[in-house]
Amino acid sequence: MSEAVIRDNRALVSLTENELEQARAFTASVGKVRDVAADSSDEAVLVGLGQGSAVEMPAELSALVGRILDLVAHGCTVTVASVPNEVSTTTAAKLLGISRPTLMKLIGEGRLPAHKVRSHTRLLSSDVFAYKDQQLAERRRAFSELRDIEDELGIEF
Repeated sequence: MSEAVIRDNRALVSLTENELEQARAFTASVGKVRDVAADSSDEAVLVGLGQGSAVEMPAELSALVGRILDLVAHGCTVTVASVPNEVSTTTAAKLLGISRPTLMKLIGEGRLPAHKVRSHTRLLSSDVFAYKDQQLAERRRAFSELRDIEDELGIEF
């Protein structure tokens, strides 16, 4: 059975080889069932609790659990964490992979909304993730344009 270490509201669960194999087998079985069903990824899952009782797991939660199992089955390390509605500038900078001064510049320019809580600047985590998604979309668009230019010029690598 897996071991869990809990410290400072954080838990680390190390899986046994048997649990990893079970995750692989389970995700393979679910994949076969989903291949037969049209699109069951938006459906709730019925979880058996023993002695004939069961409870329905909501679709979003079952998709999350399925994704975690799939990643574990492929040998990935998975970190599951909740993000508060509001984050500090330090946390926001870490989430965006930029320095805190750069984040403060973005806030000052109005490119990233923020508000004050007393003397502290706070950001909504949804705004931080939206900005991150926007930046990723811009990078993808720029990369696509670069590939188009390479094709026009006949450059191959």
